[in-house]
Amino acid sequence: MEPVSKAMAQFRLALIQLRVSSVKSDNLNRAGEFIKEAASQGAKIIALPECFNSPYGTNYFPEYAETIPGESTKRLSDLAKEYQVYLVGGSIPEEDGGKFYNTCTVFGPDGTLLTKHRKLHLFDIDVPGRIRFQESETLSAGDSFSMFETPYCKVGVGICYDIRFAELAQVYSQRGCQLLVYPGAFNLTTGPAHWELLQRGRAVDNQLFVATASPARDVDAPYVAWGHKNALTKLSPFFCNGSFCRGEILPKLALKESIVYANIDLKKLVEVRQQIPVLTQKRGDLYAVEWKKP
Repeated sequence: MEPVSKAMAQFRLALIQLRVSSVKSDNLNRAGEFIKEAASQGAKIIALPECFNSPYGTNYFPEYAETIPGESTKRLSDLAKEYQVYLVGGSIPEEDGGKFYNTCTVFGPDGTLLTKHRKLHLFDIDVPGRIRFQESETLSAGDSFSMFETPYCKVGVGICYDIRFAELAQVYSQRGCQLLVYPGAFNLTTGPAHWELLQRGRAVDNQLFVATASPARDVDAPYVAWGHKNALTKLSPFFCNGSFCRGEILPKLALKESIVYANIDLKKLVEVRQQIPVLTQKRGDLYAVEWKKP
């Protein structure tokens, strides 16, 4: 990794935890208000949660789906340009050629679309007595990596279930990303078990920053999100979770609509990679083998 210039060594990241309703226009308006607030507090990169403009559910995806560009992405582009920020637009249901995708768009400070990430790994799980969810009933999977450059660092994008697949984060790390952003909507079964654990794992294994943005918890929604958006601003087990150490996020704030800020210091990333150089010590000659489905 190249040395980080002093001018660009630090920046402020904002993660918006939005309460998502069934009214798309309300969701877009509230997202705009939170983006305005985050920008006023100095955030340079701002992220929204998964499915920020619609309820999360296989029956909702076709109903709320838009083409890109469309209503929601036009609004995101305008907001990024108005507030001069890099905006990771959570995700929306996208329609393209008769297929539906769970898609994250990213816009630069001039309103330009920088990348479009279609969720690579569809959330198809069955936990008897707890939860069954099959995104593949309506969605198709994406097939490409998604990264974008900023003056501060290179950023890789995944959506929710993508975070469970360590290989994706490894590829992003190998391609020079220093921050990974995962808009997500873990639920009340998977959330308490794995939400923070997976973020820590991706951060420690790849020695980079990991940020997640979740919808706020709504117990009346058909799909209840775990909440607890995070910014892992420390990179190893002997450092604490930055979002919980900065004055301690209270349990109620971890569930409700809110913004969490993280001041990212890229010098710390350089220091950790120098102190424990796992990225240069990997034995690809031993374990870089073709993976086969069981």
